[in-house]
Parts: sequence; C-alpha cells; structure tokens
Amino acid sequence: MLRGTELANMISPPGGKTESLLEKKRRYVARGISSVAPIFVESAKGSVVRDIDGNRYIDFSSGIGVVNAGHCPDPVVDAVKAQSERLLHTCFMVSMYAPYVELAETLAKITPGSAPKKAMLVNSGSEAVENAVKIARAATKKTGVIAFEAGYHGRTLLTMSLTSKVRPYKHEFGPFAPEVYKVPSAYCYRCIFQSNYPECGLHCLEYFKRFFVSEADPSGIGSMIIEPVQGEGGFIVPPKEFLPGLKAICEEHEIVFIADEVQTGFARTGKMFAVEHYGVAPDIMTLAKSIASGMPLSAVVGREDIMDAPTPGRVGGTYGGNPVACTAALATIDFIQKEDLCGRAEKIGAVLTHRMKSLQERCPAIGDVRSLGAMVAVEFVKNRETKEPARDEVIAIIGECLKRGLLVMGAGIFSNVVRFLPPLVITESQLDQAIGIFEESTDVVCRK
Repeated sequence: MLRGTELANMISPPGGKTESLLEKKRRYVARGISSVAPIFVESAKGSVVRDIDGNRYIDFSSGIGVVNAGHCPDPVVDAVKAQSERLLHTCFMVSMYAPYVELAETLAKITPGSAPKKAMLVNSGSEAVENAVKIARAATKKTGVIAFEAGYHGRTLLTMSLTSKVRPYKHEFGPFAPEVYKVPSAYCYRCIFQSNYPECGLHCLEYFKRFFVSEADPSGIGSMIIEPVQGEGGFIVPPKEFLPGLKAICEEHEIVFIADEVQTGFARTGKMFAVEHYGVAPDIMTLAKSIASGMPLSAVVGREDIMDAPTPGRVGGTYGGNPVACTAALATIDFIQKEDLCGRAEKIGAVLTHRMKSLQERCPAIGDVRSLGAMVAVEFVKNRETKEPARDEVIAIIGECLKRGLLVMGAGIFSNVVRFLPPLVITESQLDQAIGIFEESTDVVCRK
C-alpha cells in the first residue's frame, strides 16, 4: 500500500493539457468562479479522480458532499443511460412523468416524521431553500425568517441573506432580503456567550427569550432554518439538546421548523438524515447534493398541510424534477440503502475521528476535532489558548495534500477548518492512505 510520501512521487506538476485549459479558463470563465484545485478532471470512479494529465487523486471532497455513493456508481449510471434514451425533458408542469411522482413518494417515506408528507423538486440547494421559505410564508402568513450564525444556505438573494459569512459570499452584493434575523448557533468551541457545555445550560437556547423581546416579535416569524450540522461554517455539531430545544420553541410560537439537510443528508452522518440523531421531525426539509449522485436535483419535503399551502402554479420551475435526475435519485437512494452506506459512514467517521484526535495530541495547531458520522472536521489555530484562527496554515495544508494526491477542502467562518467528505464507498486502504497524506501534510506545514 502506498503511503503519503510514495504517492507524492506519482503526482506530477500540471502538464500541457492542464496549462492550455487554465489559459482558456482565464480567458472565458468569469473570475468569480474559483476552484480549490488547479486541475481538470477527466474521469472518476468510486473515491478516485483522474486528471487530464494522468494524475490520480483520492477525493475527500466528494464534489462538496455530492457523491456520498461514490463517483459514477454503476446502478446510477445504468439508470441514467436508460432514462436518457426514453425522455430527457418535457417540464413536469406541462406534461408529467412517473419518476417525479415515484421520487416524491420515496422521499416522503424515508424522511423522519409520521405525519403525511409531500415533496416538490427543483434544481439546487439554494432553490430548495428559497421554496421552503416561500411555502412557510404561504402556510403561516408570516414573513420573518430566523437563521443562525455560521450557517450557509446558498448564493441567491434570499439564501445569501440567510448565509452567515461576509467574504466571499456576501461582500458587495447587498442590499439583502428583508425580514431575516440572525441568532447565535451552538458553536461550542467558540461560544459567543463565553460558556462551556454542558455546564452552560445552553445559553444559545435561552437567548430566544431576549431575542423575542429585543429583536423580533414571534407573531411575525414564519420560519426558522438551520443545518443540523453547519457545513460551510466548519462542520459545527450542536449538543444533543439543541435541535429539540429549537423545535419546541417553534411549536410554542407556530413557527415552521426547516432543517437544511443539503450537505448532511443521504447517509453522510451515519443516518439517512442528520436530524435523526436528535430525534427531531422537521416541518420542512431541504435536500440536494447527494440526492442524485451529481445530477442537478433538489427537493423540499414537508408536512402535507404546510406543503399544500401554495395554490397551483405558485411554486415550480422549468427544469425542476427533470426525469433523468429523478431516475438518478431513485437509483442513488436504492444504492445507499442496499449497500448500508449509513453503517459505512459510522465506520469511516470512527476511523477518521480517532486518527485526527491522535494527530491533535502531537500537533498544537489543531484546536478542535469534531464529527458526526463521516462528516469530520479539524479546526486549526495559532494558539490553543487564544484560539486565533490559522487560516494560512489551512491553505498550506490543502496545497500539500494536493501535491501528494489528496483532494480536501477548507471551511469555517474564519476559513481555518479542514473538512473531510470522503465518498462512503471508499476502501479501507484508500482511507488509510488518505489519512496518511493528511497527517504528513499537516506535519510539513506545522513544523515550518
């Protein structure tokens, strides 16, 4: 089995093909579209991607959590091929097709909650969030939305307003959508209340008593949206009492509780959906990313009485629930269940967490290691006492990993977190190899 140093010899500098495409990208692609790795992928399978110059990389990004079932899983590819020969598009709002209805039924059955549920399908996570808020407003006749610091919900006007990171997501893009209120999240490592869990008694929940007096009347709040584990915010895993406490607050004030499971859904955390760890049944869920193994698709799933609030014609979209994407989703969900990728996520997460905590013991720059299933993050600091974010070190570590054949990504509102999102089909040897590369890259950077 190759270790990190040996693999480093296999990764050559970008060749002529890459340089040529990079020049075209600089010439024709808008500057605002950035890329973590300066490579162009030619093909991918399972947990490995291959670039156009022949270099191979273990993928610990999964296309930002999109290929939980791995790159190009055979059953999904076969289903896409078969469907694309029959029907590419009609627009469900013009003339219908079975895969849309079948997927809506499947999502209603696999999402948590015993109440009757319905679903609508759109194209992206941002679009799902936009529609979830619209539906909540139609159901409650209340316009206000509560979102959380360190949360990420997208790049459209409303979802960017809900998102909590100025650069690069919000800088120079204002003014933002009105009636959006931010409250502190349960970021225990950097508690805004300077408290320590569990002795704190969850000040982040107690804060709502003040919030509903000083910031917003609950009679005007229609929805509250939160990621069960905050993704772009740095894989912030809340205490077990937090989500049930939020749900209770929503029920008390007739606020629609929206769980944004765009990044946490479809087995990533060891359960099909992360809210299942907390015993919470959201009123509405937003789903995307790994729903269809890379085909553009997202969904809003929720209680029937809420989802039916908008009258016909008030929600939808031309490409929403495309037949090929729906077929890919059905095959993906079946693959996740048959291969027990939830169980695999638990095992991957246990290995990653153990190795990262061991690395933390010998690396003072690692301030925190946190995880839920195979959603694992390492937060880097310049000083463990002050917790000053180590952003430059994270950039350097990601670069060293790339040299050695590992694709990883950063995260965090201070950009000082490395997040791990390996495909859940990764083999034991690939997992061990990838961890070895990360350990070596961290040692190289932190010993400079």
